[in-house]
Amino acid sequence: MTPELQEQEERLRFDRFDHDDAWELGSRLVGMARERGHAVTVDIRLGDQQVFHCALAGTTPDNDDWIERKIRVVRRFGRSSYRIGQSYRDRGTTFEEQAHLDPALYAAHGGCFPIILKGTGPVGTVTVSGLPQLDDHRLVVEALGLFLESKAG
Repeated sequence: MTPELQEQEERLRFDRFDHDDAWELGSRLVGMARERGHAVTVDIRLGDQQVFHCALAGTTPDNDDWIERKIRVVRRFGRSSYRIGQSYRDRGTTFEEQAHLDPALYAAHGGCFPIILKGTGPVGTVTVSGLPQLDDHRLVVEALGLFLESKAG
């Protein structure tokens, strides 16, 4: 699965991304979650600034904690939180066993994806928490793909 995750990060890149884009992407994610009956929290950051945050009914403060822990992984490694966790699973171990990072601060669980600018690199994060980790990851990837398609057309 790791090559697929790598391909996603290469494909889902932006020419530009600003506060208005964060609002549009975040609103799209919230709409998708509502349509599917998912209780999730959605968070988008540009650098250190939280520019979008929405906690749907059925979520708890634990979702905010998961978001912070996933974001730390993406900021540290520059890759999606699911890809980082999967890279350890592919080697027959776990992030928690081998990364030597405090699991109270870092979670290599799916749902956080870097906002990558072409020619620049990661400038922010988009994160979902509330579903099983692969579903969190897939929801973010789907929304990013739809968002980028809408900008290309």
